[in-house]
Amino acid sequence: MLSRNLVKKTFFASFVLLMVVIATAFPAAGYANPITPAYLYVVPAPLWTDTTETDGIDSVMIAPVALKISLNKHVAGYVNSYLQREDEFLQKMKSKSGKYFKTIEKVFDQYGIPHQLKYLAIVESELRSNAKSRVGARGMWQFMHETATDLGLRIAGKTDERLHFYRSTVAAAKYLRYLHEQFDDWLLVLAAYNGGPGKVYTAIKKSGSKNFWALQRYLPAESRGHVKRFISIHYFFEGEGSIATQTRAEAKAWQEKLSAEEVACVQ
Repeated sequence: MLSRNLVKKTFFASFVLLMVVIATAFPAAGYANPITPAYLYVVPAPLWTDTTETDGIDSVMIAPVALKISLNKHVAGYVNSYLQREDEFLQKMKSKSGKYFKTIEKVFDQYGIPHQLKYLAIVESELRSNAKSRVGARGMWQFMHETATDLGLRIAGKTDERLHFYRSTVAAAKYLRYLHEQFDDWLLVLAAYNGGPGKVYTAIKKSGSKNFWALQRYLPAESRGHVKRFISIHYFFEGEGSIATQTRAEAKAWQEKLSAEEVACVQ
């Protein structure tokens, strides 16, 4: 019994001494002010990226620590203005979007479409399955009759599957995949979704570039605005950009930057 009490007392004394040493060495540490590891500190990324073209490839400045995809300088001003002007509308879309976005994401997963393309449904129809445009496009994804039937939607008599949320979302995924196979660039896909592939090919030919920011002035104003509204809505929901808001060159540069940062962290 005596030996056990002695062990206990010795252990307790050692523990008290250890706590005194720790308190002396780290006086500021405590539950109220936990120590944050250096790698958790985030350096705010700039709102826009410098994308000066060199032989058709953008040189992209990325925040070295935050690793956020920031906005291209050509659209940053538009986004800031849009977010302020349309705040009430955007808040409404945010409260409404939950029940739609889950289904859209599941469908997009099946077709290899980035989840962020779901914001296109807000641009197209404000998430209204019964939306109808002045030129006859119908449904949440705003398909014209011919495009819809090409994508397998049934339109006959009183039946119009453009108005069916799930089936039209499958059609949208198919169409987005088809356009990406044509252009391999999500900004060009967005422009083509609005104005048709032909207008994008024409803009590429006239500009001599496949970079959206270089060829946008050769696109119809509606298509330019369509892409910029998408980027604005995306930025509202995400707080940053993604592959869906980058040109192909920007996405490539970003991936290279990300890989370099990962290697640096490991080292």
